[in-house]
Amino acid sequence: MRQARTASRLLAATAMAAICAIGPAGAGAPADPAPRQGQATEIRALWVLRTSLTTPKSIDALVTRARDNGFNTLVVQVRGRGDAYYRNALEPMPPDLQRQPASFDPLTSVIDSAHEAGLAVHAWVNINLVSSAVTLPASRAHLVHRHPDWLMVPRDIAQELARVPVDSPAYIGRLARWTRTKSADVEGLYASPMAPAAQAHAEGVVRDLARRYALDGVHFDYARYPTDRFDYSRGAIAQFRATVRAAIDPARRRALDAGERVDLFAYPDAYPAEWRAFRVARMSDLIARLSMAVRAERPTALVSVAAAPDRTDALTRKLQDWGAWLADGRVDVVAPMAYTQEPARFAEQIAAAREAAGTRGVWAGIGAYRLSPAQTIANINTARRLGADGIILFSYDSLINPRQTAPDYLPTVGRAAFPDRRSTDDGSR
Repeated sequence: MRQARTASRLLAATAMAAICAIGPAGAGAPADPAPRQGQATEIRALWVLRTSLTTPKSIDALVTRARDNGFNTLVVQVRGRGDAYYRNALEPMPPDLQRQPASFDPLTSVIDSAHEAGLAVHAWVNINLVSSAVTLPASRAHLVHRHPDWLMVPRDIAQELARVPVDSPAYIGRLARWTRTKSADVEGLYASPMAPAAQAHAEGVVRDLARRYALDGVHFDYARYPTDRFDYSRGAIAQFRATVRAAIDPARRRALDAGERVDLFAYPDAYPAEWRAFRVARMSDLIARLSMAVRAERPTALVSVAAAPDRTDALTRKLQDWGAWLADGRVDVVAPMAYTQEPARFAEQIAAAREAAGTRGVWAGIGAYRLSPAQTIANINTARRLGADGIILFSYDSLINPRQTAPDYLPTVGRAAFPDRRSTDDGSR
């Protein structure tokens, strides 16, 4: 028994050393982490969905409403589902923009108008979520169609999909049908941080954005696995097998290789702790790679991430280690999505995030779409009391919709929460 425990510890140490070494070249944390952000100016931000970026008129209205109601930062969704709400991108343009004149670039329009009004603009990029499962992308150039092998696979159907050619229409069809039955937990189809080519593609998208646009920041969302039962794709498991085999004695290796011929999960199930750590590490590698791309192209831009508000829950259920990302400088700011309707729970989540962030920034994510104006104002005041560097409301689009929220939602919040909005707000650039 003692020898078995010793061997297990040796395997874990060897496997983790290998896991830590597999990140892409240059994907380590920055040598000099940035100081805590947002201290000089309170961030008063809005998450803005891509549907508000489709016409010049909607963009003008966005900037005017934000400025007049005391907000100083727009976090605009320019990559929603593996698409591009800007011109000359590496990914397909959505149908809404194809109907607009070629001279219209939503991101350029937002930046020019917002900067003139004294507002900062951050590009909101959904990283792993790349498609709805209900309606697959129409463009054949979309990565879902070009690279189905990049998609995450749930354990529930991994054995079944392993018998289907990945380039067969049946592969993506089966994955989409399964996902539709799990819509409460899985928002759509996800690209895998395990696939090296998928990582390189995501880096290219982020680097292109940071290089070509005068952004004040880049904001990562869906930087996680849907659940801890992903990614059981053939490619991901093959990478894990290659990583741990060197630490396994020959007899054990032969037994696992034989078992894998009938059970795709032979290696992950034999080493569950290492398998979990492997997937967490790959997600962290991707965040480091994207962050370094932003800083290389636009050194003054903030790197922020939307995160599950409970750090332990994020790591356990979503394999998202945002606490480590803050600690080692992969990101400058965390925006915990504290969308609870319970004031005490909101306070608890923001306080915990503030403590976990240390010298890094915290923007309290408020689910205003499910709160009254009074509740949102109370949460803003709570976030301030707890030392948050700012607040960010989800979402602008819902708050201007009278069928979804109270009339004059933004003016009501602005008057109460930002009484200085007309005289002293000068943006955060």
